[in-house]
Amino acid sequence: MTALIRYQTALLLRSQRWLAPVLLYVAFLGVGVRPGQPVLDSLGYSAAGLLPVTAWLVRVCATQEPPAARTVVAAAVGGQPRAHLAALLAALGCAGTLGAAATAGVLLISEPASTDHSVRVPLPSAGLAGLCAAACCVLLGAAAGALCTRPLLHRRGRSVAATVLASLLALVTSGSPAKYAVTGLVTGSHSGAVHVPVLALLAAAAVAAAAATLACRLTAVRG
Repeated sequence: MTALIRYQTALLLRSQRWLAPVLLYVAFLGVGVRPGQPVLDSLGYSAAGLLPVTAWLVRVCATQEPPAARTVVAAAVGGQPRAHLAALLAALGCAGTLGAAATAGVLLISEPASTDHSVRVPLPSAGLAGLCAAACCVLLGAAAGALCTRPLLHRRGRSVAATVLASLLALVTSGSPAKYAVTGLVTGSHSGAVHVPVLALLAAAAVAAAAATLACRLTAVRG
């Protein structure tokens, strides 16, 4: 599996199809994150942007190989599900790396204080909460991407529209782990309290695992 993930990651990097989502995310951060802003607000903003970016990267990794190449890889590793899982994990790893880098950057330039700058926020706790929120958004983005591309949706137009809609719903729907984690950071910034979204992270991991399992099993049937 390690070799498969490296193969999928190399394909992604060499194709340069990662440039569009990553540059979009950088622009998103450039617009909404400024030096000296309250750290929890900035962490919530940066985490939220990871969800659609991760879904986009998953779509790229799941569709970057020609059908003939997918067949050869599947035959070499013991089936389509294993090969598809490697593509999902490669996208997840790239998005996770991007999220960790963004979180570190936000911690470096933001002010460790509440929204009104009256309460000091401990940076280690804020960093942990920010990483958990970013992980929630990455995991739900991966779930959205896995469910909105092959093997469930093959047509590009429908896949893109479904990915955008699923990403939006994951961010705004009540009960969504991503919304809970991001909202916890933003509301905590008002009082300077740090809430680490552990339960939301566990829920997001469960959703992502279920989505990946479904998608991988369907590759054996629908390709």
